[in-house]
Amino acid sequence: MYLSFLKSELKKWSRDPMIGFMFIYPFIFGIMGRYFLPWIADRSDLNIDLYADLILVILILVTPIAFGAILAFSILEDRDDNIFTSIKITPLSINQFLSFRFTTVFVLTYFTVVFIMWFSNIGDFPVGNIFAIALLAALEAPMYALLINAFSTNKIEGFAVMKGMGIFILFPIIALFFIDKKELFFSFTPGFWAAKCISSVIRGEGILYLSYGQYYFIGLLYLTLLNLLSYKIFTGRVEI
Repeated sequence: MYLSFLKSELKKWSRDPMIGFMFIYPFIFGIMGRYFLPWIADRSDLNIDLYADLILVILILVTPIAFGAILAFSILEDRDDNIFTSIKITPLSINQFLSFRFTTVFVLTYFTVVFIMWFSNIGDFPVGNIFAIALLAALEAPMYALLINAFSTNKIEGFAVMKGMGIFILFPIIALFFIDKKELFFSFTPGFWAAKCISSVIRGEGILYLSYGQYYFIGLLYLTLLNLLSYKIFTGRVEI
């Protein structure tokens, strides 16, 4: 049954050109990191290593929003087609249906982030850190999908909300320029914790305000709570 849902979901995504573009967007970023940025560096004497954490954070932060938007637009389409009403008369509950969708996008986001960090080959990352940081980034995707749906009723509104959420990419980037307690001012943004983990690995322990382990485990707890809160907001504003 779940395999049929997955095939149906992928087929639906492939029919929408905008969703199709957003699906390949992160992979374009991975290719840019691997080939385009070194090409620019060779011709401008730019030392990529000095900006490795900044470059990698920019490449990574786009991915959860892109996949979150894909899921959000898919759910918005379901709402237009009254799919939730149809689900109610099947053995599958609404929560099971949504959980499957969230899990699918979580897994896609996770492996895409792993691909970007590995394929871009920036910062000489240990494989263990790549897998761990990808988990933090992947936890953002369901949250974005829920919030986009909570504050929009159609794809046009959803696209506007998604663009507004672009500010969540800006704050973690700004936070990279702080290594003292001032950085915590930006810690409310979901991408802050993955960004600081990346910076901690590249710059080394003892440079930033917190340790890698502190950024990681606080971020894991914070993002879990954000997802629960987002789901509560979603169910409170959307009739399912």
